[in-house]
Amino acid sequence: MQNISEIEELIKLISKLPGLGPKSAKRIVLKLINNRDELVKPMANTLAQVYKNVVRCNSCGALKSNSSGCLNCENIKEKFNKICVVEDIADQWSIENSNIYKGYFHILGGTISSVGQRKEDLLINSLVERVNRDKIEEVILATSATVEGQTTAYYIQDSLKNLNVKVTKLAQGLPVGGEIESLDDGTLFSAFKNRSNLVSNSD
Repeated sequence: MQNISEIEELIKLISKLPGLGPKSAKRIVLKLINNRDELVKPMANTLAQVYKNVVRCNSCGALKSNSSGCLNCENIKEKFNKICVVEDIADQWSIENSNIYKGYFHILGGTISSVGQRKEDLLINSLVERVNRDKIEEVILATSATVEGQTTAYYIQDSLKNLNVKVTKLAQGLPVGGEIESLDDGTLFSAFKNRSNLVSNSD
């Protein structure tokens, strides 16, 4: 019966993934078991390597390998004058896939009001440092239109108020309570195109 308890444990773990419930998890587990050599073994090896080597960049929040530098920070092919600030890596992937935005990203790793989340963990200080170091002209706040997302955006806006940088936020097309990763390309395009200015230091 040991193998059954192992299967049940695997089903429980997989069902914790976003968009998956117990039924979907069972189908995935059966697929894995029936394809041990093609799926289970290479997946187990890859997961072990990811657990061991993939970490969060302390500067921009992107995922990087311990064995190499951060591609987000060390982009030598293109130099941009703007940074898009998002809550998590899924938001960055959604924006990148839409081909709407060309520039640097800064991944906060959550919001100020997230349970157990401290302001220090959101890499806001490192955002200020990047703006200064990389001569950034515009910071685009692409946080979700939730209370937590907007609270975080206002805190970032206040942190940047003494810098000579334009701070904008996504505007039309971003529904109240909406999360970036769940938006379609058309909505994202509208939100970026119609972003509004939050801070002006030209006076």
